[in-house]
Amino acid sequence: MPSLWQQFKIRVRYQETDQMGVVYHTNYLNWFEWGRTEWIRTFGLSYKQFEEAGLLLPVIEASIKYHAAAAYDQELIIRTRVESVQPMTIKFNSEIVDAMNLDQKIASGWTEHVWMNTSKKVLRLDRNSPDWYELLKSTIVNANE
Repeated sequence: MPSLWQQFKIRVRYQETDQMGVVYHTNYLNWFEWGRTEWIRTFGLSYKQFEEAGLLLPVIEASIKYHAAAAYDQELIIRTRVESVQPMTIKFNSEIVDAMNLDQKIASGWTEHVWMNTSKKVLRLDRNSPDWYELLKSTIVNANE
């Protein structure tokens, strides 16, 4: 069972659009990253803390489905949640919806990440940082309550 959605509002900036005034497709991955970063902050953690502890969290796989076009100055909601937490990986789901019509999905997808040390060796978070691992796992459990 995935964790609960965390929501963050953004407004499409001009620089994020193409000549047609439509959001350029690669921006969605940036917004997924922004959503992940903010999702982690809601639990009192940050990517910076992970890095200072010698942990890296690179993307190993990503998927995006485009449902509708987003345009300059449009307000959007980025929804982010954790789909799964494993000792070596974490998978985030993301949705982007129109802030004025929450039923209008703009894009959806997911990213999967692997925990690594600064030598770029895969590690087990449950052994390296058991407190963080348990905190991340607890976000999944809380969704069942």
